[in-house]
Amino acid sequence: MNMNKALLIILVFLMSAPTFAQKKSKEHLKKEASVKAYIWSEKTDFNSITIPSDLEDQSAVILYREVKYIYNRPHNSIEYTKIEHEQIKLLDQVAVKDFSEFKFQKTKHIEGLLNTFILGVKIIKPSGEEIEIDVDNEAIKEEDENKLAIPNLEKGDVLDYYFYSNIIVSENDLYQFDDVEDIVGEHYPILDFKFSLETEKDFFVSLNTYNNAPELETYKALSKESKTRLYGFTMQNVASNDFPRWFYPLVELPAYKFQVLFARTRKHEKKADAFMPKEVTTIKTNIKKEEIFNLYEDKFRPFGNLGDLERFLKDKDFTSEEEKVKEAFYFIRHKYFTNYVEAFVVDESKIMYPYGYYKNPIIFNSDEQFIKFFAAFLKDNKIDYEILIGTKRYNGPIKDLLIEDNVDFVLKILTENPLYIEHFNQFSTVNQIAPLLENSKAYALKVVDRKHIEDIQLTDLPASNHKINNTTESIAITLQEDFSGMQIKRVSATTGHNKIDAQKDRLNFYDYIYKDHEKYGTKPVLDKVKKEKDRLRYKKEYKSLIDKQKEKQLEELEKQTASEYDLEIEDYTFNVLNNGRFGVEDPLEFEEAFTLKEDLIRKAGKNYILLIGKLIGGQAHIDEEHKQRDNNIYMTYPRSYTNNISLIIPEGYSVQGLEKLNKNVENQTGGFSSEAVVTDNVLTIKTNKYYKNYFEPAANWPDMVAFLDEAYSFYDDKILLKKN
Repeated sequence: MNMNKALLIILVFLMSAPTFAQKKSKEHLKKEASVKAYIWSEKTDFNSITIPSDLEDQSAVILYREVKYIYNRPHNSIEYTKIEHEQIKLLDQVAVKDFSEFKFQKTKHIEGLLNTFILGVKIIKPSGEEIEIDVDNEAIKEEDENKLAIPNLEKGDVLDYYFYSNIIVSENDLYQFDDVEDIVGEHYPILDFKFSLETEKDFFVSLNTYNNAPELETYKALSKESKTRLYGFTMQNVASNDFPRWFYPLVELPAYKFQVLFARTRKHEKKADAFMPKEVTTIKTNIKKEEIFNLYEDKFRPFGNLGDLERFLKDKDFTSEEEKVKEAFYFIRHKYFTNYVEAFVVDESKIMYPYGYYKNPIIFNSDEQFIKFFAAFLKDNKIDYEILIGTKRYNGPIKDLLIEDNVDFVLKILTENPLYIEHFNQFSTVNQIAPLLENSKAYALKVVDRKHIEDIQLTDLPASNHKINNTTESIAITLQEDFSGMQIKRVSATTGHNKIDAQKDRLNFYDYIYKDHEKYGTKPVLDKVKKEKDRLRYKKEYKSLIDKQKEKQLEELEKQTASEYDLEIEDYTFNVLNNGRFGVEDPLEFEEAFTLKEDLIRKAGKNYILLIGKLIGGQAHIDEEHKQRDNNIYMTYPRSYTNNISLIIPEGYSVQGLEKLNKNVENQTGGFSSEAVVTDNVLTIKTNKYYKNYFEPAANWPDMVAFLDEAYSFYDDKILLKKN
């Protein structure tokens, strides 16, 4: 465990730049002293704490960890305070090294808020001697983060630290604080954990614990006599966790979630867009489906100016309702999104002010606005639909929904073959919902007469498969005559969810904007400029901007491709063949060409060794330490990766070592296969790796390791080009 990483997480919100850079006010110094006295007032005899025998082999043990949240209202303000206090006993030199330095990011100043952040750190020796670290003077200030060295740490020491953060919001009648979702456990075991939440009157609270965390205790209830309430829980002997890849902690580990909302009067309570208790004196611990219905019942009534869409659809013949819905979606995506992209660019670049050239533009700023607009289209065309309410799988099941911000909306169009639509971006397609929503339970708001929501029922969101979510790379290799390098031509095609990140990485706006203008008969913004002199000047500046962006894009793509192979490449070119924006199976296709030097070629006497396996790119390596696993496995989505490699064998040479390139491991979790053949002096290698499911129980981990190891083994495989 790298403590620097741990404390980067723990201390991410600790310090604002003024904490170190400026002289502190008397008020701040007084506050620091008060916080220190409050947190470190009680002395603990750490020598009296016995480390359980089953934890003696740990590098460190957290003796005590407390997390406390306080929401109150001094004067006419709203105040939020978080206190985090941890005491860690270092049991070996590995822990001493890992805890010898804190790294923490600087926080940015929050506009309109008064904020205070305080960090305290001390070392407690086995003798009881306490050494407090002078945080202000010892911290090293860097551009993006601060570093704090912890000197004189030794095995057996206890590191005792806290951070205190306080934010005061100016007077507000309705204020929704950021939700909190956190787990109890850490990388190290915890002997004693304490969580508490304190609020005053007018703070509405949704709060619960999950996954075998203790039930909430009422330490102090809100009443006429008491203006404050205090809830919390304690937990002992919390197990450590190594948080491996493909794991959702909030789904499995003891956790707590809460949201606090301030509403000054009943009138303001009704304006709140959140799940909240009916009475301020109660804590909401769960959300019934009827409450979800009540919150959203009147929010999605069909509404919108459909003039542009009606003109587009007029006189068009469609073979089915499905085709009509798809065409409407893609038109809306262009008309009210990609049609404005150039305007955003020229405005941001200060080339011109473009927005006067758009008459009554429609821009969707929320899922709600988009759903109401699309529902208006469906209503007018007498097409039935439902509104699905889901939550991403890493939040846990929909039955445990507590935080309104965790809600995602999906339109289900009840055509002969149902269609699913989410609020769009430039790459969204029909039937491609967020992969983390797939294969989960959701609530369906039942719409009657295509207008009124009259019921809510539990339903299933659709699933995809590894064949749809595919990346196929066709790699043609030509060796240089003197074997000093090789030319690579790579054509990539991605479909399904695999293309989501690929489109973001590989496409810039000019890779699809002009095709959209051509498809929908709209004008680029600069063509709308009437004065020829101005238009020519703007176009010249715009072309210069695009040329610079293309040059930068090519440099970034070259670095990205080089990192895939972990090799240096030269003479890089890139070309988009198809942008893949009109359907799940409509592929993003692009071609690249580049040169690799002798990195993959080794001379062996008269012969040459070719590290052919490296051409499938880096593979997941499961080291011995992680081949045993207790945590279940959570995949974002099923997926597959195919490589078709072809090599023209140089004249006068033959290939040896093909038998190592033929592999096949397939099981219930996925597989890896490779096949190599020589035909007409061309070596052809096909590999396929796939992850079959969204979820695997921990018991299936050995099956996954089996095919992952086989793929990693192939990555190290090589062939011999033998001189005849």
